[in-house]
Amino acid sequence: MPGLDLLATFVEIYRCGSVSAAADRLGLTQPAVSGQLARLEEQLGEQLFVRSRRGVTPTAHAADLAARVGTHLDELRAALSPSGAGPAHVGTVRIAGPGELIAMRVLPTLSPLTTRGLRIHVTLGLAGELLRELSAGRVDLVVSAIRPTQQDIAATVLVDEEFVLVGPPNLARSVDTARLADDPVDALAHLPLVGYADDLPIVRRYWLSEFGRRPPNTVSVIVPDLRAVLAAVIAGAGVSALPRYLAESALSAGSVELLHEPAAPPLNTLYLATRTGALVHPPLALVHDHLRTRAHSWGAL
Repeated sequence: MPGLDLLATFVEIYRCGSVSAAADRLGLTQPAVSGQLARLEEQLGEQLFVRSRRGVTPTAHAADLAARVGTHLDELRAALSPSGAGPAHVGTVRIAGPGELIAMRVLPTLSPLTTRGLRIHVTLGLAGELLRELSAGRVDLVVSAIRPTQQDIAATVLVDEEFVLVGPPNLARSVDTARLADDPVDALAHLPLVGYADDLPIVRRYWLSEFGRRPPNTVSVIVPDLRAVLAAVIAGAGVSALPRYLAESALSAGSVELLHEPAAPPLNTLYLATRTGALVHPPLALVHDHLRTRAHSWGAL
């Protein structure tokens, strides 16, 4: 089992994004930190970071390890501090993401930390706009439905969300099941769509993934909140593709029905995005690690 000193050094490298920055924070020489990382990689039997001139990039195993041990190391430091409460739980973290995911998953996960001094400020919106806010330094962490491409942003996989195509019972009954099997685009073409944005990002992705074509359907409602999309679908405005976690209760209640059952459910990966090197700040590191750890219990959304 790796020692706590090696794990602590690993977490510092992960959060800083470079060996030299981690060495500065730990008060060690760069060769000493590199040596500790090498010993940890040897004990685990695999590489944790990919080195480059810009720093280090964590492997998938490193991101998973940081999520599992980072928060526990912070809590251990807090327990051993003279006051019994460390600075990692004190401060404000500006979180941004889609309203429905923030409300239904992120805030319930993070709210227990507020009893220990953490303050959370939330901004809601679309991923592209929020990632620009992150680059500009106006938010600290974005839960993003798209993988960031900006060089100044580091992204870590959070969880996969599963999409389902749903509609109200009366519209579901209007679909010819035989035509649906032979030509699903044609069989569904008469159904109006309810979308999240003008370019129908989720609906379009579902059609392209499952049917190989864009939807030719008319659009009845555009609203940038998936909870409102679901409400419009339940009210009979049209059909839509939604994350399963959001539609599950309506499906169970019979308010909506599945219009299509794919052989393998279409998935979309959600990311935690921060500015490169920003995880050196304890409150942000705490939130980042806490979400990564707790997301394992969410399963595929």
